[in-house]
Amino acid sequence: MCFSATASFIAGTSLSVFGVATIQRAETKSEIPFATIPLLFGVQQLIEGVLWLTFSHEAPLLQQIMTYLYSGFSHVLWPIYVPFAMGFMEAVPWRRKTIFAFEAVGCAVGLFLLYLIATHPVVAEVVGHHIVYASIHFFDRPVIMLYVAATCFSCFFSSHGFVRLFGCLAFLSFVAAYLVDMMALFSVWCFFAAILSLLIYFHLRFRNLGGFAKKLGVIARVREILSNISNN
Repeated sequence: MCFSATASFIAGTSLSVFGVATIQRAETKSEIPFATIPLLFGVQQLIEGVLWLTFSHEAPLLQQIMTYLYSGFSHVLWPIYVPFAMGFMEAVPWRRKTIFAFEAVGCAVGLFLLYLIATHPVVAEVVGHHIVYASIHFFDRPVIMLYVAATCFSCFFSSHGFVRLFGCLAFLSFVAAYLVDMMALFSVWCFFAAILSLLIYFHLRFRNLGGFAKKLGVIARVREILSNISNN
């Protein structure tokens, strides 16, 4: 998280607990990648909590390791994983193909940033109340635009209303993070997105109030309607 070690550990622990519970709420294999998002954010926040401690305890080697681990999550994992998770549970063919087109964009961005991380130094430093991750090309406008397209705009093509809402909120959180501190964009945005990911748990927990359709229930209902029609 972008404010302190304590805040990061609280957020990381809470997200990890909710993350496990969210996975348990998945009813089909296709929902598991989407349901895993809060747990992944929990791990990411715990990593940043450890990173915060390295600044006050002068642990340069551990600091560098945590910096690269966090950058792996924020710059490489999310642009690849988010469209994959959305596309994996999409049942409508044309929507699935469109989302996986964004997956190709996400892979290109993620692999490009992975190359930069592997070939150029990534430096983390505390600026104000945020951690800034500095490296070449991290903040180039085309890279950020493609990153946002993969992580947010891909959600707009889902047939699931909640996923479209999640993508919209994720984009708004990006705008807010950009306005708060452009240099600390990834740290601040990941904090906002981590909090948003808790909505996935509540959505799956209360799916009967308007969540994902239960496939077996829908099929049973259709059969009942057809049976009534044939009997009449």
